[in-house]
Amino acid sequence: MRKKWIAVVAAAVLLGGCASSQPVHNNKQMKTSPLTGLEKNNVDRRAVAVVISNHPEARPQTALEDADLVYEMLTEGNITRFLAIYQSEYPEIAGPVRSARDYFVELSSGYDALFLAHGYSPEAKEMLFSGSIDQLNGIQHDGDIFKRDRARKAPHNSYVYFEEALEAAEKKEYKMDSAPSRITFLSKEDESSLSGEPASNVVVRSSKNELFDAAYEFDGESYIRKIDGVELTAQNIFVVEADHRVVDGKGRLDIDLTSGGDAFLIQNGVMNMVKWQNQNGRIIPYTEKGAAFTPGRTWIHVVPASRGLNKAVDVENEGEGNGS
Repeated sequence: MRKKWIAVVAAAVLLGGCASSQPVHNNKQMKTSPLTGLEKNNVDRRAVAVVISNHPEARPQTALEDADLVYEMLTEGNITRFLAIYQSEYPEIAGPVRSARDYFVELSSGYDALFLAHGYSPEAKEMLFSGSIDQLNGIQHDGDIFKRDRARKAPHNSYVYFEEALEAAEKKEYKMDSAPSRITFLSKEDESSLSGEPASNVVVRSSKNELFDAAYEFDGESYIRKIDGVELTAQNIFVVEADHRVVDGKGRLDIDLTSGGDAFLIQNGVMNMVKWQNQNGRIIPYTEKGAAFTPGRTWIHVVPASRGLNKAVDVENEGEGNGS
């Protein structure tokens, strides 16, 4: 049967029973990753946030698949960029690393992460050098912590080496043995009773530029996304709309990450309309009945409110068609 694309108008979150909005407490909690809710050995260490390019010349990226949580957001020119947050696994190398924006710094702070970028906007530079942010930047460390891949063209050829970054953090006396506070996850019971609009295949369109569409396919356990052949997995896709405003002649953006608003929460093959709110610097789902992520990796897309969720998110389900 022919596949049919639909713009989704989702219902409120239905979790069968009453979904807990509190962390799930059990005897194994101290052995689970605070950002994925999955069992992991190395849980007592700091999160590390890396700004990674999504320019076509930067693809395929290195180590995006290892991140616990990834924010994908617009920068100038309607080009998306990633803030990849690592805690349960530190990769050897990540990149290509790009320059910071103030909203990436704000989000990184919500996880008390060591912040890594190569370059900065004027607003981000002011934040990074205020003394309140633990950070390392390629402007100061080009060639030692951040190394260039000569097979690629600048600025899409800078990669951060984690071993060197951690050594530099130790020299700066940054505390790296403290894990971030835990994200709230659904219990197994609530996860198994999730219902909503079927969402087998999802495309997130942050702008009209199709080069930056994010296409996901649900395989029964995870949502799979491929960027130039590299497979990325996520258990949660969270698409939130926020006001975007151009603030200078170069097209840099101010993105409102504090006011909250409408969002689509996609997990376990279904999608629901929820609200998003900023809780201690983190973007999280919210409904009066309770909403939370399922254990696993999470991708958060921040799209312009002027575009709207229905334009930004397309859903396709197997077996849909007109019967012809």
